[in-house]
Amino acid sequence: MAFEVTILGNSSASPTPNRHPSGQYIHICDHHMLIDCGEGTQMQLQRYKLKKSKLTHIFITHVHGDHILGLPGLLLSMNLNKHEQPVNVYGPKELFEILNVFFKYTETEFSFPLHYHSIDPTTTSIVMENLYFRVKAFPLFHRVPTVGYLFEERAMLKKLNVAACQKLNIPFTHFNDIKMGKDYTSSDGKTTPNEELTFPAMRPISYAYCSDTNYDVRVINAVEEADYLYHEATFLHEKLDRAITTMHTTAKQAGMVAKQARVNKLIIGHFSSRYDDLNPLLEEARSEFPDTELAIEGLTFVLE
Repeated sequence: MAFEVTILGNSSASPTPNRHPSGQYIHICDHHMLIDCGEGTQMQLQRYKLKKSKLTHIFITHVHGDHILGLPGLLLSMNLNKHEQPVNVYGPKELFEILNVFFKYTETEFSFPLHYHSIDPTTTSIVMENLYFRVKAFPLFHRVPTVGYLFEERAMLKKLNVAACQKLNIPFTHFNDIKMGKDYTSSDGKTTPNEELTFPAMRPISYAYCSDTNYDVRVINAVEEADYLYHEATFLHEKLDRAITTMHTTAKQAGMVAKQARVNKLIIGHFSSRYDDLNPLLEEARSEFPDTELAIEGLTFVLE
């Protein structure tokens, strides 16, 4: 099952000539989604040839401008292009107050169903699920109500070993049970272990997204053993006082979160505009957690 994450923006509060505010494009099994939608997101979608017409779910972490200022423009462009599929927007309730004011005074009538899903930022909850994956929201700790998101694939059915089943003349009516992991017992009472009739299913993948937040043990608990973790790394650790004051995280702390949560891979982003060279941030995070990568704009991570 395809699970890909494309980085649209990796800058924090202020865009730079080479970096844009937060935004990521998520593709899971033909579902196309956004996490955060900073200024210029729809231009980044065009730049990297990602079709906004396919978007059906948009997950917003909080209402600071570098995470939402691209959203009204994106929705208006989709409306101008006669988008028809329903679009679901998730976020703290303050987000929808802002959007409603904007669309009220622009007298916007949408050509597609636009559904709001208000999230309680104080508790963990499942906010979206289907046959293929589910999305959990969990609290982050910033200056305004903020949530992170955890995307979790559902366990897949095992792949049937057709040749083995045919050799034993197993009726096709038993195939679904076998793919679900059950052994097969023939009419004469002989049981064949499931492992002899199937190939292992692909292991489900999980992806955690932590935008603006203080370093906090509760975040570590929320992302524990995620396969991939995106975590903000706004400052170098020499700016720890500034990080604490603004309720952000240093690159070193992002590495500490990944190590203590026992994730497989860390991706860092949300870099302060003071840093032209991102390598010191990468090196600092790697000092705590070696398997760390930068969230470089345009880069697609294939999660497997």
